[in-house]
Amino acid sequence: MALRLKLYDPPAEEIDPRQDPDVRVQLRDLLPLVEVAKRMNYVWLKDFLDDEVAISEDLFEVMQAFRGSRPTSA
Repeated sequence: MALRLKLYDPPAEEIDPRQDPDVRVQLRDLLPLVEVAKRMNYVWLKDFLDDEVAISEDLFEVMQAFRGSRPTSA
């Protein structure tokens, strides 16, 4: 008789969506892959659009300044 695999489903209150990252990558490695996936309209990229990523505070500040200073198309 085959053994059945038992899975543990933790209660919702035990699941922490702000867990420490499992894998760290350099931005220089990540951006080209995301750019290609976006340009080629890969469906799997849409699955991750609501995921949060952790960035350094100085990168966040640069991005905020860039967002405020970009010229808009007329």
